[in-house]
Amino acid sequence: KEELPRIYLKPKEYELKEAMVKSNSLVRKRKMYLATFKAEFLGTTHNAKSCNILNEKDITFDYNSNIDTLLAYALKPILVENSALGYTITYYLDKFEYYWKKETVFFYGNIKFSENKTSSEMQKVQLENRELAYLGSKMHFFRSLWNNDLKAQGFILLTPVSEKLRFKDIVFRDSANHTYLHYPSRFNIWYKGKPTSFYFLKEYVYFDKTGYFDPSGINWFGDMGDMRIADWLPYEYTIEK
Repeated sequence: KEELPRIYLKPKEYELKEAMVKSNSLVRKRKMYLATFKAEFLGTTHNAKSCNILNEKDITFDYNSNIDTLLAYALKPILVENSALGYTITYYLDKFEYYWKKETVFFYGNIKFSENKTSSEMQKVQLENRELAYLGSKMHFFRSLWNNDLKAQGFILLTPVSEKLRFKDIVFRDSANHTYLHYPSRFNIWYKGKPTSFYFLKEYVYFDKTGYFDPSGINWFGDMGDMRIADWLPYEYTIEK
């Protein structure tokens, strides 16, 4: 009898420090933390204004005053209705950290998209919104890298001293034929006059043809950095012609 493969699951553990919060400040602090979370998680773009977190009560917060950092936790998946793009998003949050003084955020998890049922007129608007969200996005950038057609797609890569970067300067393959991004310093990405600064957190950042990349290896600032959950698309997305 063939033995079935075994799957081992690692439990998700959250360790919260003990804290005392006065009742008259509890509601005010949570409101502030939630507003910060939504701005950093959903973003502040036009599409973000059309997003609604359906289960806000399942999100808990912890503020670490020692490092001036807001931490967010959710034992249940976060449900987001995005009426602008026509998706209901299920996000399994693994980590969320917002550094107040640096004004930087780091979060990651697993995401699932479901199509919303809308009228044919609304679907047309949502398809147009999806195309606008895609063009100039991180997904668009990495797909263009994979196909080596950055210029044709409208991307310009520059070093910190404004020298142009070529495909062969930054894209490599390892012994297993996996594709990764590598460069000894940060560089800048321009798309239709909109700048993005690209900072490496890891020496090698792997990506594939779908536009997927290792999110823990990059820190984004600028136009692409402003695109959060509200502007994300499923990896099977293609522009309808």
